[in-house]
Amino acid sequence: MISKKDLNRDKKELLEGVISGQISSHKLDSLTDSKTAVMIRRFALEETSGFAFDHIQNFSIDVEDASKRNIENMIGAIQIPLGVAGPLKVNGEFADDTFQLPLATTEGALVASVNRGCSVVTRSGGSNVRIFQDSMTRAPVFKLENVIRAREFADWLKDPDVISRMKSKAGETTRFGEMVDVKAFVTGNTVYVRFSYDTKDAMGMNMVTIATDAVLSLIEDEFGAIPVSLSGNMCTDKKPAAINTILGRGKTVVADVTIPAELVEERLKCKPETMAEVSYRKNLLGSARAGSLGYNAHAANIIAAMYIACGQDPAHVVEGSSTITTMEINRYGNLYCSVTLPAMAIGTVGGGTNLGTQKDCLRLLGVSGSGTPPGSNAKKLAEIIASVVLAGEISLVGAQAAGHLARAHSELGR
Repeated sequence: MISKKDLNRDKKELLEGVISGQISSHKLDSLTDSKTAVMIRRFALEETSGFAFDHIQNFSIDVEDASKRNIENMIGAIQIPLGVAGPLKVNGEFADDTFQLPLATTEGALVASVNRGCSVVTRSGGSNVRIFQDSMTRAPVFKLENVIRAREFADWLKDPDVISRMKSKAGETTRFGEMVDVKAFVTGNTVYVRFSYDTKDAMGMNMVTIATDAVLSLIEDEFGAIPVSLSGNMCTDKKPAAINTILGRGKTVVADVTIPAELVEERLKCKPETMAEVSYRKNLLGSARAGSLGYNAHAANIIAAMYIACGQDPAHVVEGSSTITTMEINRYGNLYCSVTLPAMAIGTVGGGTNLGTQKDCLRLLGVSGSGTPPGSNAKKLAEIIASVVLAGEISLVGAQAAGHLARAHSELGR
């Protein structure tokens, strides 16, 4: 590892320039190669802070690629422990196999809990999972003169010829994306227009933003409505929102499994009736009483761990936390469990999926890159993640029903 004293003359001049403020950190990438730029920024930060980094310089990801696609002013990398759970049998339309599951987390006992849930789901025949909707949204906001003009605008947006022209305009910006729907929401003289797109294997936020921006020019030219903002927060992105729970955003996925009563007692050490009771009073009544938009035990835990491992934007855990978990006894006395994820924003191309470590995890799941046909890999990943969430919910509710939660954390030294 190169130290400051090993720098050659040119690199020392760059370092001195950054420390003195004569060279801004973001300009380093245009003055030298990416690896040197990362090193110089780190050395400059050490010099100005009086603190020496011991670990962040140790990583294997491609600096040049990451600096171009994923990060600005890079100084190193943060490492998160990666565990594996499974095998988990998934009975999906796109994920129809048994999978080993990468989970990146710093929360002790999480992987162990998910692993137990995977065992129960797999021994019950696997997770049945289906995708009910798949569309990424962007919702610009417009200010009109009055409600009369707002109504005219909302009606104009429903015109089939207008929709056709908007779809064509959006299509000029992307090879794979396609505008599939448009809905107007009016508040006084303010109109929010929620555009929905099929983004194939990409999570698609950048894609839909660029496409919608192109459509706005058509709207301005043809109708005369000028947007206040490209995003009016009815998309709704990275914020808890009822509209995402109701209409969906990204992929709306449902997974379920029926666990034989004897397996509940053998593996989860409790009765099916007890788990159904815990789920009803905790996930449903407790969440309703608290005013929560999520009706689940800890879905965000699993979603975050899978997202980080697989190169997804972890901020979208917010939408994932709106998961609804149900458990009930069927007529045969067995335990029916389901999870409904209304708004899963994921992709297998673009963003963090290009990073080497995350690509390894996507390859483990068989979903790296674009699928054949386009969109199939992202759907496969969505079915897998929903199934892992199901396993995690079963394990935690089972632990609480059996009174094992505190003991598990204590025994694992957490």
